[in-house]
Amino acid sequence: MTSRALFYFPIVHSQSEMGALGQAIMKVTQQKLGRRGWRRKVDLVGRFWLSIEDIVFKNLELPYARTRVYQDGLAVCDKEQEIVAEIARLGSPNHQLLLRLKENGATIMGTESAELLIKEYRLAKKILEAGDALDAAKIEVRQKAESDLLLEQRDAFIAARIGQTLQSGETGLLFLGMLHNPVARLPADIQVLYPLDGLLGKGGPLDKEAHVR
Repeated sequence: MTSRALFYFPIVHSQSEMGALGQAIMKVTQQKLGRRGWRRKVDLVGRFWLSIEDIVFKNLELPYARTRVYQDGLAVCDKEQEIVAEIARLGSPNHQLLLRLKENGATIMGTESAELLIKEYRLAKKILEAGDALDAAKIEVRQKAESDLLLEQRDAFIAARIGQTLQSGETGLLFLGMLHNPVARLPADIQVLYPLDGLLGKGGPLDKEAHVR
């Protein structure tokens, strides 16, 4: 039996998590989907997080004092708790969930490289500052190779971070955007579990069109 378990949650992001890019993301998405499509997307994201909350607190029976929480976009620094609290205050259901886990005794972990996150922000900023959806798509195509490499580097860092900090007998929760794939890089003794199987597939409460990187 493995000594370390990791519950892996592929997630979608809400606008409140996007900081200064939030309005630009909304503008580009509305250009692609229209206002009705944008409202549907927001509704899907909200229902998605309600489903995750039910699974985490009703199904998992976590040993909170021995649980570490790893979060997409949360840099390893000395201000992880303050960052999570501020984004939760802005309305992020993801970060509100993290705070609830912390209140139950779980430990929130810095998860990502600050340097790589800054590079990701700069690439996203170029796309979202484009004049319209067509220009944004062209920039995204030109940046694809660089973006793909950066995603691989982020996944490698995340996997190494979990491997180094998740201790024997502990349980981890990983909340990570759908395009990520760090699992193959994790140490072999970490058992990876997927609580959302069935939720994200066809016919589930969330389909792929709601996903945000």
